[in-house]
Amino acid sequence: MSKILILPGDGIGKEIVAQAIKVINSLNDNNDMGMSLEDGLIGGAAYDETGSPLPDETIKLAKNCDSILLGAVGGPKWESLERNLRPERGLLGIRSELDLFSNLRPAILYPQLANASSLKSEIVSGLDLMIVRELVGGIYFGKPRGVEIKDGERFGINSATYYESEIARIGHSAFQIAQKRGKHVCSVDKANVLEVCELWREVMEEVSKDYPDVTLSHLYVDNAAMQLVKDPKQFDVIVTSNLFGDVLSDCAAMLTGSIGMLPSASLNKNNYGMYEPIHGSAPDISGKDIANPLATILSVSMMLRYSLNQEELAKKIDIAVIKVLDKGYRTADIAFEGDKVVGTMEMGDLIVEALES
Repeated sequence: MSKILILPGDGIGKEIVAQAIKVINSLNDNNDMGMSLEDGLIGGAAYDETGSPLPDETIKLAKNCDSILLGAVGGPKWESLERNLRPERGLLGIRSELDLFSNLRPAILYPQLANASSLKSEIVSGLDLMIVRELVGGIYFGKPRGVEIKDGERFGINSATYYESEIARIGHSAFQIAQKRGKHVCSVDKANVLEVCELWREVMEEVSKDYPDVTLSHLYVDNAAMQLVKDPKQFDVIVTSNLFGDVLSDCAAMLTGSIGMLPSASLNKNNYGMYEPIHGSAPDISGKDIANPLATILSVSMMLRYSLNQEELAKKIDIAVIKVLDKGYRTADIAFEGDKVVGTMEMGDLIVEALES
């Protein structure tokens, strides 16, 4: 039996996670999965109830579960809080506590949504790439950091730091994923101006020697951003640092037509994972039954594939999503004239129906 911690979080998190739970319940009922669910708090919802964006109880629950399904965190309601109490600190904190260093962000363009992309269909049709982002190091966690008074004015500092061991382990993660895909890793850095990136490139070259069947190439991050827009299908697996991965993965998301379609996984060395859509809490549409739950549902597919070793059930979810899209059903963010526009809850019901048909 697998135990899953459910962390709906804030904004639309509760709505979209509710649809993913429908999918999990269907898999339990029809495939004898025996997945049990535990509920927990994170982000602004956790702060409102406990005074902390990451309560000790949530960490305890996480360490006693096999994986985590997260909705989203944050919102303007909590922006005036001290930095260490803001919802996003809960997200960064749980990643660090569980050492979830390998963030997998696929960018897949479903053929049914080719018109939703901002690029010409011939540029993006058939897109299927994976961004592997280092998640618990780099400038988001490096020290020293902060804002102080220096020479009579405010002075801000953040430190981009990596140990070679941190670079090596994300490199191994990327190469192992590439072995199951197109056998090409592109490492993205800024080695022409940053010493930490010089080390990044050196270590990636060293790691590549363990994977002679995989080709390694390098791009500076500015060129990588340009290439993602110019010729995205040249990429198979992109591996990069925390900051660069944050930016490039959102850029890649828009190639697919909607950020509401893309799941993600954050894994530790034992493939324990936290699974979540890459989008935010979207407080402006919270409670309106219009949020797209497909990224969250596809995050369950990734959970089955990478943490629970249930590849066939993962494929069932993927196929169910394709079936529903084939029938013309869309949430508002991916809808065009002639599509059948449905709400969050109905989309969840349609996926369950396709799963069980």
